Amino acid sequence: MVSYPRVPGHEISGTIVGRGAAVPEGVREGARVMLSPYTSCNLCPACRVGRPNCCQFNETLGVQREGALTSHVAIHYGKVFASDVLSLEELALVEPLSVGYHAANRGRVSEVDTVLVIGCGTIGLGVVAAAARKGATVIVADIDEAKLAMATRFGARHAVNSAAEDLRARVNELTGGEGVRVAVEAVGLAQTFRQAVELTCYAGRVVYIGYAKEEVAYDTKLFVAKELEIRGSRNALLVFPVVIGMLEERAMPFTDIITRVYPFAEAAQAFADWDADPGKVAKFLIDVKA
Repeated sequence: MVSYPRVPGHEISGTIVGRGAAVPEGVREGARVMLSPYTSCNLCPACRVGRPNCCQFNETLGVQREGALTSHVAIHYGKVFASDVLSLEELALVEPLSVGYHAANRGRVSEVDTVLVIGCGTIGLGVVAAAARKGATVIVADIDEAKLAMATRFGARHAVNSAAEDLRARVNELTGGEGVRVAVEAVGLAQTFRQAVELTCYAGRVVYIGYAKEEVAYDTKLFVAKELEIRGSRNALLVFPVVIGMLEERAMPFTDIITRVYPFAEAAQAFADWDADPGKVAKFLIDVKA
């Protein structure tokens, strides 16, 4: 989805250093803020039904338009969300965690649900935190023990290393053979796309966040026989203030997601380090002031 060349940067925090003449007084200079990186056309089918997060013509900062990995950026005040409590590091986590929170909302997760989250990267952890906060019983699956341990600190009740255990057998054990009520795929592999369908119970719900890099083949009878609700989840809708409030509660170790903070001059090294060992990275941040 990225067009090149491109200045990256869509998970953003910063300090307001200037205001336009028409900006409301509530948006004040000196405030610590995060930014919504999305655009919406207000005309397409998604926008017309109040879902601008999946606008047909969305251009996300750092993806389809120049991003915020730079010293200053200008944006409409309606895209600005402030917190007097959170640090800039914490505010930079709001957008990716909101993507996970939105996915939990897409799955209509509640306290009566057992939820399987496949993939415990930052987005997956956002799903875990949201589902646990809503009172659901959360099962997580990943192939990295450190990420599984992190997910338990964010509220997961059960953790399964799918490289070492049979995920289907473990889910059956935990659900009495029924399968989970909601499965959220946050990896983007053909195998995990299929697992989400296979491990969901009859009349259950499947939510896809990941983008698979290849076509996915399904046994489609499961769609019909189980009468599954299969939903995509893109970006985030109306949850930035909610997620800011969740972080302000400090009930979960959100800053533990940050693997390392690099000064701006070492931004290229951050990408190289990520590429060299992506499994060891939860979240790199770039400090443009440093």
